[in-house]
Order: sequence, then structure tokens, then C-alpha cells
Amino acid sequence: MSEATTNPVQQLFDLTHRVAIVTGGAGLLGYHHGAILTAAGAHVVLLDLASAFPQRRAEQLTNEHGIQCLGIDADITSEASLLEARDSILRQFGRIDILINNAANNPKVEDGDRQTWSRLENFPLDIWEADIRVGLTGAFLCSRVFGSEMVARKSGVIINVASDLGLIAPDQRLYRVDGLADNEQPVKPVTYSIVKTGLIGLTRYLATYWSESNIRVNAISPGGVLNGQPEIFLNRLHQLIPMGRMANRDEYQGAILFLCSDASSYMTGTNLVVDGGRTCW
Repeated sequence: MSEATTNPVQQLFDLTHRVAIVTGGAGLLGYHHGAILTAAGAHVVLLDLASAFPQRRAEQLTNEHGIQCLGIDADITSEASLLEARDSILRQFGRIDILINNAANNPKVEDGDRQTWSRLENFPLDIWEADIRVGLTGAFLCSRVFGSEMVARKSGVIINVASDLGLIAPDQRLYRVDGLADNEQPVKPVTYSIVKTGLIGLTRYLATYWSESNIRVNAISPGGVLNGQPEIFLNRLHQLIPMGRMANRDEYQGAILFLCSDASSYMTGTNLVVDGGRTCW
């Protein structure tokens, strides 16, 4: 798309020349968030740990869409690392228009060395602190560092990626293992719900705090994404979702593009729920 575009639908979703940052951008959903923004014309910056190879993933976006993208190794829990990333982005593109706070730890039931590790009574304090630091402190720091640049230009969009589990509690029956006592059953760890709920609160705070600076801040609460989960888990979960299935990894792209573009120009402080209807029940 170009500046000469006259189609009003294309104009609403056109992100030509805008610069969008996606944290956790080399991961399962982060890359797809970046891909739809690049397809709409944006220069996308994928921020991620070096072990996730964000430069390689950014090159894939550039090769696919013919628009210059950038991958940066960064630790979102370090303000110094973020300031260095900000300076690199400004040297490369001269502006920052969009921030998607997507990065988060997502401890899984099967990650521990014993089934009871995830239960509240046993949940390790170091994992609690690490999850909060990445999911909440990281989003706060990214918003402060990159959002302040938007404030200076009086224009910008921030999207916080929350979850349906920021609105409802995990249904721990999904993780039950036959034959185990109740106090031995694995559960969805507490930190995921805490982080995602906190992001919705951060969204409302920033939306009102920066409203006079023309910064729109919204959240998206997606449901689960199909990613090789066990069949017994899928069969249980599908019964809780009116659409009867989990999302495919590209099914949040439309909502992401909507929230980042002028199509949502009168939305701020909102949590857009895209969960196949799960929170209806």
C-alpha cells in the first residue's frame, strides 16, 4: 500500500512508514503479530532474547514482504537494554509508533520435575519472581521507554497481550490426572493469571495517563492456541469453548491489525476478547 491509496478500507488499515515493536517477537504468536503489521506496511522490530534469534526472524519478515524489519537482542527486564534498543530503532527508522507488549513466561504444568510443583503450596518463589518480572515489569519498562518516545511525538499505540485467563480463573479440571489424590494433581501455575490480569490493569492506567498525549492503549485477551497439546486436554478444553476448538496461531492477526491501525482510532482503555466464546460460559 502507498500514500496514494484512496480505498477507504485500505486507508483504515494502512501502516505504511509506521514503526512497530513486538516484544517476544520471535516466539509463537509474536512473529505472527509482526507478520500482519509488516503486511500492512509497517517496519517491524522484533525484540527477543538472543537465544530466540530475533534477527533471523526479522529477516524472514523482510524477505516475505519486501519491507525492512529489524531484530534486536534485548532483555525487557533491563531498562538499560531497552534504552539501547530504543536508540538503535531511532537510528534505523527515526520514530516509534506502535508497541505490542507480547513477551511473557508461560510455565506449563509439565515443565516441572514432579507433578505437584505447580500447585500453589509448592510453587517456587524464584519462578514467581521471574514470571512477574518478565510479564509485568517488562511491560511496564517497555511502555515507559518506548511510550515516552511516543509522548514526545504526541502519537502512538500500545497493545498489551493479556489472556482469557485474565478474565476467568483456570479450570484446573483440564489438567487432572486419573489416579492421583487431589493434593497431587497438577494445575495451571498461578503466575499466568496474575500477569495477564495485571496487564489489563496496566492498560487502563496508561490509557488514561497518556490520553492527552494522543497515545491509545488497549489490551487483547486471546484464548489458547493449538500447539501440539495432548488429545485428552484438547477434548476437555473444547467442551468449554462455544466454537469447539482452540485458535490457530494466525487467527489473532486481524484483531492485532485492528487495534494497531486507524480502524480503532476511537478505542482506548479497552480489552478486546478473542477467545472463541469461552468467557461467555
